[in-house]
Amino acid sequence: MSRRISALLRMSAYLTGLLFLLPVQSAEQDPYLWLEEIDGEKALSWVRTANSATDKTLGADPLFKELYQQTLETLNKKDKLPEITLRGNWVYNFYRDKTHIRGIYRRSSLDKFKAGSPDWQTVLDIDQLSAKEQVKWVFQGMDCLKPEYRKCLVRLSRGGGDAVEMREFDMQALKFAKNGFQLPESKMSVSWQDEQHLFVATDFGEGSMTDSGYPRTVKLWQRGKALASAKSLLTVDKKSVWVYATRYRSDQGNIDLLVEGLDFWNSRYYQLLDGKLHRLYLPATAEIVDAIDRKLVVVLKEDWSFNSDLYRQGSVLLIEPRTLREQQGPVTLLTESTARSIVDEVVVAKGSVLVTTLENVKSRVYRHRNTDDGWLATLVDLPQQGKIEVETSDEKTGEFFVRYEDFLTPPTLYSVSKELEVGKVMQQSATFDGSKFKVEQYFAKSADGTSVPYFVVMSKTARVDGKNPTHIFSYGGFRASLTPSYSGSYEDHNGAYGRAWLERGGVFVLANIRGGGEFGPAWHAAALRENRIKSFEDFEAVAEDLITRKITSAKQIGIEGRSNGGLLVGATMIRRPDLYGAVVCGVPLSDMRRYHRLLAGASWMAEFGNPDTDDWSFIRRYSPYQNLNAKVQYPPVFFFTSTRDDRVHPAHARKMVARMKEQGHQVDYYENIEGGHKGSATNEQTAKRIALSFTHLWRHLKSAIP
Repeated sequence: MSRRISALLRMSAYLTGLLFLLPVQSAEQDPYLWLEEIDGEKALSWVRTANSATDKTLGADPLFKELYQQTLETLNKKDKLPEITLRGNWVYNFYRDKTHIRGIYRRSSLDKFKAGSPDWQTVLDIDQLSAKEQVKWVFQGMDCLKPEYRKCLVRLSRGGGDAVEMREFDMQALKFAKNGFQLPESKMSVSWQDEQHLFVATDFGEGSMTDSGYPRTVKLWQRGKALASAKSLLTVDKKSVWVYATRYRSDQGNIDLLVEGLDFWNSRYYQLLDGKLHRLYLPATAEIVDAIDRKLVVVLKEDWSFNSDLYRQGSVLLIEPRTLREQQGPVTLLTESTARSIVDEVVVAKGSVLVTTLENVKSRVYRHRNTDDGWLATLVDLPQQGKIEVETSDEKTGEFFVRYEDFLTPPTLYSVSKELEVGKVMQQSATFDGSKFKVEQYFAKSADGTSVPYFVVMSKTARVDGKNPTHIFSYGGFRASLTPSYSGSYEDHNGAYGRAWLERGGVFVLANIRGGGEFGPAWHAAALRENRIKSFEDFEAVAEDLITRKITSAKQIGIEGRSNGGLLVGATMIRRPDLYGAVVCGVPLSDMRRYHRLLAGASWMAEFGNPDTDDWSFIRRYSPYQNLNAKVQYPPVFFFTSTRDDRVHPAHARKMVARMKEQGHQVDYYENIEGGHKGSATNEQTAKRIALSFTHLWRHLKSAIP
């Protein structure tokens, strides 16, 4: 890119930045508050009209029909690698295809599964249940009591929201338990203490929920007793985010733990011992992830000085509860993050702790075992160019299963024996020809000099001439790490991008901007609150670096983000409308003046700040809804959301679209009636959303090719 173009881009950024000095509209002046009525007739009429308009534009495009069929075919693949859970001698997973629209929860014997010929048996058919009860149920998981795994708790959602109904299920009889535990729909946390007792945090009536919409009381509920008779264990302040309880089980004994979420990133821990609560003194940012040998497994998110020893941010510690109660005693340092290797995930297996690290955003797995010489770490021999996730483990043998995938390698399941012998169990068939493409990792320099990594997936024969339609996907918040994932897998950050984008000549980019967890807690903290702008600057630096490398040009860059990522692309679209040719904005936050008053929004104030305080002085500078300007030409935008999203309110997208249309901007909108925060509840719904998104991108980016 020439110096002249660089100067013009900088000047455009400066002029766009002046828009942030304009007065913003207060909530009292907001003419679209009525769109916050989720099921209000006027609001739903507006939604139906907007959906119909999109069906007549994007949906009527011949490309949409082609992309829809291709995407649905990918999502319905019969050999799609299952996300599994191992319980005793059975492997369980949830499965959807064109026959099982809403899905089935099924199981196979372990031996047959490992041999690559699973003998699937249906445990619970959600389509049949939905038809029988005349409710569009969405399966949200099953929690079974160890070690027999006969008594289970099923979570079912109407439409896919976070609020669920809970029912007890008999795994031996394969039906709901007669007179078993059952709770009505609510946002809740429920877990087994033992066969006769549940820890329950749910809506107990007036005043029992926090300002964030989560339970503020946890109780111990005895089988056969009325819920009203359950014993209260802890009630937290309404301004706290949530409270829940869990039991960590081991051969050496159990630990009952209660957790109060002070905000999204800070917690207070208690141990329930002999019927009484005992405070466990840890840094509020520390995370207890499990227990082994009656020791808690703790991951530090900040430095901690304890008993004259300093434990660094990113360390994994083993600590007896007594040590934390009495604030003295031994602490075992299992491992710690370094500048090169970041602790990403910690999973306890039989007799070991499995630690997944990220090294330049690529996964490694280490098994830690207690030996006569102390805890010994061994690197597991797995591919090292993509994403590795420990899925499940055998509580008798210590064998575990890991899933590997990268941009060009289909999801592959490996078994790892207690001797660390690695065997391939199964691999999903390819959804596109990966041999035609290459992956590069580059680093862009952000406004403050920070080096920001990003991946580029493109054809091996693509010309570096600045004429490639390029799709950038990112998130940049809540300590979430974006890692290499295969097109059409459940970890895929952008649907079936292989056939819908790469094979049609597009370039796919995954940007690892600050606010995420790719380089540990510090990478996340660098974009908190008043520093949120750093994530936007990082994203813009990646776009500019792609232009400098002549991979693409501004008019051929399409950007996408969802949820917090929707806030990201909305904010950077307004900051730098000159830098993009099209935008896809999914289930987004956009009205940052009122986000904390909508559904779960209050729980995110530790991430963004409180707009009712002086924090508004920095939030107002990037809030998309308040900073829209009729005099600025923005790139065409496609918004999607869900009526049943009870996490991020659909009004964020609704109001943004209404204001953009009022100002004369080019915008399309699609609101799925169900789907929750994921935006869809069936493969058909997902395929429609993906097809609409890529149709939007191709319509506007391909036409911009010189």
